[in-house]
Parts: sequence; structure tokens; C-alpha cells
Amino acid sequence: MDKLAIAFLASNNGTSFRAVNEAIRANETNAAAVVLISNKASSAALTYAAANGIPAFHIPTKDREAEADRQLRDMLIAHGAEMVVLSGYLKKLGPLTLAAFDKRILNVHPGLLPRYGGLGMYGRRVHQAVLDNRETETGATIHLVDGEYDHGRTVVTSTVQIHHDDDVLSLEQRVMVAECQLFIDLIRRISIGELRLPL
Repeated sequence: MDKLAIAFLASNNGTSFRAVNEAIRANETNAAAVVLISNKASSAALTYAAANGIPAFHIPTKDREAEADRQLRDMLIAHGAEMVVLSGYLKKLGPLTLAAFDKRILNVHPGLLPRYGGLGMYGRRVHQAVLDNRETETGATIHLVDGEYDHGRTVVTSTVQIHHDDDVLSLEQRVMVAECQLFIDLIRRISIGELRLPL
């Protein structure tokens, strides 16, 4: 069975990208990381990818969204990507990329959608909002990507209990573990044909 060819997009550290790649290296999933693309030249994910033999590219987006969209689509196709995983990629995708990979682009969000999503709701801002609202649980959501922030159909979720002594950092760490495990499990299920693309 051919390996599932996955492209990753990351703006900064690419934590879930790293976790998925380590699972690939450990033969826990029948997949391959075919390319890592970042909108930031200083992204630590680029360094990690290059160190692990994964083609790594910087495509700047500032003041050149249309050209960046065309470049991104073409690069994803050129590397044979079957699906695209966003790992902390903090830019909206353009119409060319969205059309070329319709229902094949997945994002992980550090909260339960739709309540804790949308423009400006990312990273520690989500955890702070959850704590401010005195929620008893939070979680991770993997959803299809469309033209709006955190809007596409939810594919899978995982819940994380909130402890009475949690702060933003402790909650972030536990949710991040849940995010990574959720993505690894979902990719494993797709790679063995339990779920089929497009989702």
C-alpha cells in the first residue's frame, strides 16, 4: 500500500508537524512528509524539516497574497501532496490552494469549535478565554479548512479536562499533547483506508 503523501504548513514551531513526523519515522502510520512550507523565513519548523530530510520552503505572504497562493498550490502539487496539514499556520489560504485541495486540507485548533474559534482566537488566547469563562473542559478540534478562520466542518475532536489549578501554560501543554495524538490517530486512519479522502 502506497504511503499517504502529506504536506505540512507551519508559521512557527510546527509542534503537531513534528509529532506526526516522529510517528511516521516510528512506522506508526503509513504516511510520508513530502514537504514543509512556512510563511516565515525564521520558522523553527523549516529548520526541523531540513534536518530531517524533508524538503522545506519559505513562501512569504505579506503584500503578495495572490502570488503566494499560486506558488503554494503549485509547490504542493509538484511534491505530490495528497493532503495538507496546517500546524500552527497563521494565514488564510487562498482560493487556488483551497480549490486544488478541496476537503483535503486539515487544521488543528487548540479548543472546542465553534465556540472558541475565529479571527484572533489562536494559541494562548484560546486557553485564556476558556479559563476566563470558567469552563470545566476544553479540547482539540481537527477541521477541514475553507476560506474562513476555524470555519470548516469538524472531522474529529478530543476533550481535555480543566483542573482547578490550571493556568494558561499548563492547559496549553495538555491540549498540545491532545492535538498531536488526535492528528496522529486521524492520519493513521486515513493512511490505512479507514477514512477516505476527500473527507
